[in-house]
Amino acid sequence: MGTIDGHTQLVGVMGWPVEHTVSPAMHNAAFDAAGLNWRYVPLAVHPDRVGEAVRGLQALGFEGCNVTVPHKQAVMEHLDEITEQAQAIGAVNTIVIWSDGRMVGYNTDAAGFLRALAEGGFQPEGKRAVVVGAGGAGRAVAYALASAEAAVTVLNRTLSRAESLVADLAPLFPSLPLRPLPLTPATFRQEAQSADLLVNATSLGMWPQVKRSPWPEELPMPPSLTVFDLVYNPLETKLMRQARAAGVQAIGGLGMLVHQGAIAWELWAGQEAPVEVMVAAAKAAFSQC
Repeated sequence: MGTIDGHTQLVGVMGWPVEHTVSPAMHNAAFDAAGLNWRYVPLAVHPDRVGEAVRGLQALGFEGCNVTVPHKQAVMEHLDEITEQAQAIGAVNTIVIWSDGRMVGYNTDAAGFLRALAEGGFQPEGKRAVVVGAGGAGRAVAYALASAEAAVTVLNRTLSRAESLVADLAPLFPSLPLRPLPLTPATFRQEAQSADLLVNATSLGMWPQVKRSPWPEELPMPPSLTVFDLVYNPLETKLMRQARAAGVQAIGGLGMLVHQGAIAWELWAGQEAPVEVMVAAAKAAFSQC
């Protein structure tokens, strides 16, 4: 770790809670590799104090901040500008404080997801995708897939959230079939078995509930399916094990975690991120959890 002094430039991640985040290890390894006197710190912010925290970033001289659950929507009203993509997704996961003092909100999740999907060898154009979950992650994934010209069905236990997501995206992608459906055993079976890509954008399977999966045990996976689990802790989820046991291509959430972080890192640092360094640091951090 480099020396922290009066010239150290600060960024971080704002969430509640943030004790288990591996982002500091990932970003600080990248700053060290690039020879930059920057540090990335976890910032535990209670949901009642989001506005104060956002204003405090500027007062304390931060260069910016990542935003994680549950603050990705709440920070938006406290920023000077929000990019069109972040507005369309309805969530901000990266704040950049520019030299003129403007605080601008970005969403790097969508681009990070597409980079990880490409690494996994899946090309979404013209394909049928099912996204399970309509929260912040699901919104970013649905936007990313629609922007890549995939047909998207969003399944969510609360149908109104899926309907809201599709209502927001439909005017941006008028030629694409975008459908909201309730997440029930029947709709999951029907949609998942006819899809080219299934994305788990829920917390099912995340530590400590590692024995859970959105895919029913009794339901066979079609061999043509690709499964992308956004959960990255554990690195290999039950859903991924189910996919591999069925001979199905499985992509884990680490790639999206790293790539969305790398895009944020590049926005702050103004240079290309050392992605392989970030991957290694994230894996090492998980091994110590």
